[in-house]
Amino acid sequence: MSTVVYSMMVSLDGFVARPDGALDWVLVDEELHRFANDQEAETGTALYGRGLWEVMNGFWPTAHEDPSLPSWEVEYARIWQAMPKVVFSTTLAQVDGNARLVRGDAAAEVRRLKAQPGKDLSLGGPTLAASLIPLGLIDEYRLFLHPVTLGAGLPFLPLGAKLDLTLVETRPFASGVVYLRYRRADTRSQD
Repeated sequence: MSTVVYSMMVSLDGFVARPDGALDWVLVDEELHRFANDQEAETGTALYGRGLWEVMNGFWPTAHEDPSLPSWEVEYARIWQAMPKVVFSTTLAQVDGNARLVRGDAAAEVRRLKAQPGKDLSLGGPTLAASLIPLGLIDEYRLFLHPVTLGAGLPFLPLGAKLDLTLVETRPFASGVVYLRYRRADTRSQD
């Protein structure tokens, strides 16, 4: 079985974006980016909700062509471009690049993907995650906790979510960001 990993940049007060969707508070330096690159390189398929897909697809498909981009971002662009992606949306008509669109039951598709052997499935997008959390379809939660509060915005976890998690890894970065990796307490150990 594959592991579904929900990972995002998160403010201290639990938000992944400002109320207008802005991500201007996220600070990703070389150290953090290279760490994220290593994680992405270990991922088999990326699962996106519409909102995060539009953000990612708006930049990464051609990012490697920008001569001013640092090498670690060019590396990420190449990893992202090569990775198969599944986009869950009822409003998009199509997706492009190395992606396919699922307009139907997200939970059924995630169950199907989890049942296949292979690398981790990386889940991005809090709305998509909110639909899968109550069903127990997310195995790991990886937060990049930024030293900033937003006061309001799009939450990492849905209001009222009840989870029993086990901390399996932490890592502080020089920027003040702290990486926290949790596993659902009811899953078997995979370390």
